[in-house]
Amino acid sequence: MNWDQIEGGWKQFMGQVKQRWGKLTDDDLTTIAGKRDQLAGKLQQEYGYTKERAERELDEFARDVESH
Repeated sequence: MNWDQIEGGWKQFMGQVKQRWGKLTDDDLTTIAGKRDQLAGKLQQEYGYTKERAERELDEFARDVESH
């Protein structure tokens, strides 16, 4: 699934994002509003990920969402 689809259906995906990255709050997810770059930045901030790791995690998330 491409990120535009995730962003377009963000409210549907918020639960899955929260399950995967439990440190993110509902307010974080509302503010992020499906924007990949903002989510990547928040993962770096909350989890100490490198930019590359955050991007890998988001790619993996998009693949996982597509397979379900």
